[in-house]
Amino acid sequence: MSSATHIANDVPKSLIPVELAAGRKRLDSVWNGVIPGIVLVAMITAAAFSAHNVSGFALFSPMILAVVAGMVYSNVLGTPAHAKAGIAFSQKRLLRFAIVLLGFQLTLGQVVSIGAGGVGIVAATLGATFLFTVTLGRLIGVDRKLAQLIAAGTSICGASAIVATNIVTDARDEDVTYAVASITLFGTVAMLGFPLLAPLLGLDQHAFGLWAGASIHEVAQVIGAGFQNGTQSGEIATVAKLTRVAMLAPMVIALGLMARRKISSDQSAARPPMPWFVAAFIAVVALNSLVTVPAEVKSAMALATTIMLTMGLAAMGLQADISQLRSRGLRPLALAFCAFLFIGCFSLMLVKFA
Repeated sequence: MSSATHIANDVPKSLIPVELAAGRKRLDSVWNGVIPGIVLVAMITAAAFSAHNVSGFALFSPMILAVVAGMVYSNVLGTPAHAKAGIAFSQKRLLRFAIVLLGFQLTLGQVVSIGAGGVGIVAATLGATFLFTVTLGRLIGVDRKLAQLIAAGTSICGASAIVATNIVTDARDEDVTYAVASITLFGTVAMLGFPLLAPLLGLDQHAFGLWAGASIHEVAQVIGAGFQNGTQSGEIATVAKLTRVAMLAPMVIALGLMARRKISSDQSAARPPMPWFVAAFIAVVALNSLVTVPAEVKSAMALATTIMLTMGLAAMGLQADISQLRSRGLRPLALAFCAFLFIGCFSLMLVKFA
């Protein structure tokens, strides 16, 4: 055995296949560059899912808990330099793929089920809230990109919309985290408070479900609020909310076209890419509408979507600097509060009087 080892050691290194050496180098590069970050993100994601099952934390989705856990980790312990690439991979690639998979939660038949009036209420509320938030943000001096993120999160579908919108707005990671935090705060208030207001406002199950679906921020928050007032209310709220999710695609396309027009006169500026995931999202919705996908597959897709969204938001939390969040001041929080009031009052007015 020792002589064989001696002979192997005497083999000139130049005789080692170049392909083998190159492959080993690539493997080492992947391990040192991407894998550690993904492992760290996965650990925080697992902790968020575990915390979600603990009494007192069940009100918050794993996505929100992951953002908070990532922020605590990065600002207390610090993010390792060798994990940066994997964190960036989770924040960009996984999030975009997760948004595509959201399409499996929606069919065109579901949209039709709430009627033309319901779709009109959802669309009018979305458009009016987005314009109100962006305009008010400009008037009170909130950064344009941050205002757009808050507007998208309030008017469409919370954290998922913020992530999708940021692909074309290209705001700072701290702005994304700030927007997610503010949307979570006021969405939670709506989830807890709106069901208590239903009897005072004289809303039946259909009307309340439509109001909740058209105005509350996150999908999970809508479901939580809707089913508190009955099964019919919860089902209508869910469909109305998913209709808002479907409107994510045209909204992101519109923002991308606006961004392109804004820099068209500057040839040296990089053109913001039209997000490929929007087209993929639309294709998945169409597929889900035309083909009967087994319930088990849909359930698995929903779980995979939640996991990847949670990993992406955990990665954002890992890159958030609390000192930079504080530097934004209270104006963005005031903007998110005003947007919350506007979407609640505007959609209620439409539900009651339209």
